[in-house]
Amino acid sequence: MLIPATWKEYVLLRDLMDGPGLRMTYLKGSLELMSPSPAHEMWKKNIARLVELFAHRRGVELYGYGSATFKKEMADRGAEPDECYLVGHELRDYPHIVLEVIHSSPLVNKLDVYAPMGVQEVWVFRDGAFQIFTLAADGTYGASPSGGSNLLPDLNFAMVARYAVRSDTPRALREFEQEIDSAR
Repeated sequence: MLIPATWKEYVLLRDLMDGPGLRMTYLKGSLELMSPSPAHEMWKKNIARLVELFAHRRGVELYGYGSATFKKEMADRGAEPDECYLVGHELRDYPHIVLEVIHSSPLVNKLDVYAPMGVQEVWVFRDGAFQIFTLAADGTYGASPSGGSNLLPDLNFAMVARYAVRSDTPRALREFEQEIDSAR
């Protein structure tokens, strides 16, 4: 659902309705409200667990901040990513990496929301595949030329996608771990 709202209305609603089950994205007077489906939540949780397992096994200092709310009043934007990360240090302002799982068509372009925050990479998972967007010097996103992450360059997104949609999560994690360990 997309409704018109001022920045103050967005902040007030976000504060009043803070809790699980409701995601809000605000972009210049438009407020998108979304209630994630069970499939959406399973995919985003599986992806998070796979990425975090990969980082742990490879010794990458990955800091996760889940779906914390990020706002930038000067740019008239706010959002809660499905998952977000920093590589090498803890959160100061905004994450380095944002994961967005698209299960139904969004009404607000999340790339337009994250660009002014300086989020370096947006990982979009849609229809069982990833598309990685990287922030350019001009402040716009483009598809990653390599199709991968600059921040986690050894992460195989096709492999993550293959395991992310599985409902047998514990077994998928064990198999993923074996596969990444054997790829060394």
